Amino acid sequence: QVQLVESGGGLVQPGGSLRLSCAASGFTFSNYHMKWYRQAPGKEREWVATITSTGSSTNIGNSMKGRFTISRDNTKNTVYLQMNSLKPEDTAVYYCNVNWRAKNYWGQGTQVTVSS
Repeated sequence: QVQLVESGGGLVQPGGSLRLSCAASGFTFSNYHMKWYRQAPGKEREWVATITSTGSSTNIGNSMKGRFTISRDNTKNTVYLQMNSLKPEDTAVYYCNVNWRAKNYWGQGTQVTVSS
C-alpha cells in the first residue's frame, strides 16, 4: 500500500532553515509528481510546492518563492522541502502528497514551528 512518511520538522527561530523529507513506498515513485502541503492551526490545508516525476520542473507557492525549494531523489524514493528564511507564519504541519490511481495519499505530517 502507498505510504508517505515525513520527517525533519521542529522548532526553529525566525530566519532559520529546515529540511523536510518524505519517504515514499508502495508505488513506483519515479513515475509520479509529488507535492507538499501545509496546514496551520484553524486554517485550511494549503498547497506549498510540486515537483514533476523526473524532477525537471518545480513550482512553489507565491508566499514561499525564493525561500523554499522542492527536490527529489528517485534512487531513494524521497522528496525534500528545503525551507530557508523561515517566518512565524510558516508555522504549520507539513504534509507530502501523491495522487496515485486517482486517489490522494497523505503522510502523517511533520510539525514546523517558527518562533523566537
